[in-house]
Amino acid sequence: MTKIRWGLLSTANINRRLIPAILASKCGELVAAASRTQKNADAYTQKWEIPTAFGSYQEMLDSGAIDAVYISLPNHLHPEWTIKALNAGVHVLCEKPFALTVSEVDQMIDAARKNDRVLAEAFMYRHHPQTKIAGEWVRSGRLGEITLIQSVFNFHIEKRANNIRLNPKVGGGSLWDVGVYPLSFARYIAGGTPFWVSGCQWVGETGVDETFVGQMGFSSGCLAQISSSLRTPFYTYASFIGTQGRLELTKPFVGLDNNRQMVFYSKDGESEEIPVPEKNLYLGEVQDMHAAILDGAPTYLSLEETRNHIRTTTALYESAKIGQVVQLE
Repeated sequence: MTKIRWGLLSTANINRRLIPAILASKCGELVAAASRTQKNADAYTQKWEIPTAFGSYQEMLDSGAIDAVYISLPNHLHPEWTIKALNAGVHVLCEKPFALTVSEVDQMIDAARKNDRVLAEAFMYRHHPQTKIAGEWVRSGRLGEITLIQSVFNFHIEKRANNIRLNPKVGGGSLWDVGVYPLSFARYIAGGTPFWVSGCQWVGETGVDETFVGQMGFSSGCLAQISSSLRTPFYTYASFIGTQGRLELTKPFVGLDNNRQMVFYSKDGESEEIPVPEKNLYLGEVQDMHAAILDGAPTYLSLEETRNHIRTTTALYESAKIGQVVQLE
């Protein structure tokens, strides 16, 4: 095998981000897409010039036409269709959040191991050079001991009855939708899972957390503050404060090729903008899957890391629900 044949499981809007990445990759080709009806699949594949349309998800998985699938279904459907794809012998790149419970994550991991297939969570920002450079600065000690991590991801959405982000039955809410980015970045920079978390949420008439604020404590002594919202204008930010200086990122998760800045401020007050190579935001996760499938390389985001990420997210929700600090370690 020299080329990975990709299929899209669903016609979600997020696909428009991944399609150019697959087309730009050297070892991948986009050969199929599936929808719940043949009519929708035909219209979608015609629009995006995809060779084959399937009128059901299972039909595509059983066709033998694809080697790997990108699952971009609503959050609550990720485990079900990931497991079905793995059982059909198809490698899976599953959009974040991977699952809504740790138990579901364990079932997905078990299916991947039983079927000897590659499984990874699609956290695109983690593969971008900007994120990796930030991690290298922290690991090298340039910032000294990290004392505080602060990160935000906010954007405003219209309240419509069919908006899945506002539906508690399908895994809606600001933390599951965009708050997982600041959470993931905090865990990456801190180098592991917090041993305690404290969450606070503002639940609107929709029944989901339209704003969420979380605090976390790590064994190193580092503290983290994260927040997310579906009620305010678009805003992303990340700051890593250490004993020797701080690193600030104006666009840590999206728009990486558009007016983003990463700036180091030394303890003496001097500033230095850090150059970052340009790269398609979604290309890295596609290339990572290719390396894992074709070369047997480990995925950059391990399944253990994904499991601990979901474990931390659910602990934050539990803390917000009961109004108490939740211990993880």
